[in-house]
Amino acid sequence: MTAYDRPGGERLVLGVPRAAFRPSPVFVALVALFVTTGVLAWNGSGNVRLSVFGFVVSGWLVSLCLHEYAHAIVAFRAGDRGVAHRGYLTLNPLRYSHPLLSIALPVLVVLLGGIGLPGGAVWVDRHLIPGRLRHTLVSLAGPATNVLFTLVLVLVLRVGTGTGGSVEFWAGLALLAFLQLTASVLNLLPVPGLDGGNMIQPWLNPQWRRMYDLFAPYGFILLFALLWNPRINGWFFDVVFTAGDALGLPAWLYGTGLDLVRFWRG
Repeated sequence: MTAYDRPGGERLVLGVPRAAFRPSPVFVALVALFVTTGVLAWNGSGNVRLSVFGFVVSGWLVSLCLHEYAHAIVAFRAGDRGVAHRGYLTLNPLRYSHPLLSIALPVLVVLLGGIGLPGGAVWVDRHLIPGRLRHTLVSLAGPATNVLFTLVLVLVLRVGTGTGGSVEFWAGLALLAFLQLTASVLNLLPVPGLDGGNMIQPWLNPQWRRMYDLFAPYGFILLFALLWNPRINGWFFDVVFTAGDALGLPAWLYGTGLDLVRFWRG
């Protein structure tokens, strides 16, 4: 990025104050919680189930922020400077749509269903971004972040398991990897309004694009309806389990992690 000084000494990046790129205190607090609960889980100290719960939930929220940040930074570089003014580059989860639908609901689904449900949303002014490829890259940036997280976490598990730390810590990390894997698959589904659908929308002919835009506002509801269907739900988890096995993600370990975060079961 090109940086220069505004008269008066304020530092700008492509015409936007550098303050628009500073991580918010909320995000910094989430990272601190993730590290703290991770250390507690690693040592097995205190209430380890509660530590794993905090570790997984805060880790998921951090990944949600980075997923949305990836959308925003690619949109910013593609031409929409408004994402900076809307606060999307500060990694503040409260900026990404509605706190209840974007944060509370995905966390609830993570805990009850073990699925990394898409959460926040970054509003991008598509009219400011030229070219279909750039639009596709903006939509791809978020799922690509989930795929990267999945690969990194699986690598850490394969290299680090057995080198130290409690079983509970590694179970929590395995659950985080599993959630990232489910989020990767969900976000790449060609559902209108979700990232996978938005990746192909610019390439549709005008008639199909009008139909797509009609259903896009209801993409979240459509996703729930699809997952509620036992057959489609089974197909989804077949894909996830197959991918997890191919990556070497131990099913027993992330299953243990899911049991641990449900601390209310005792």
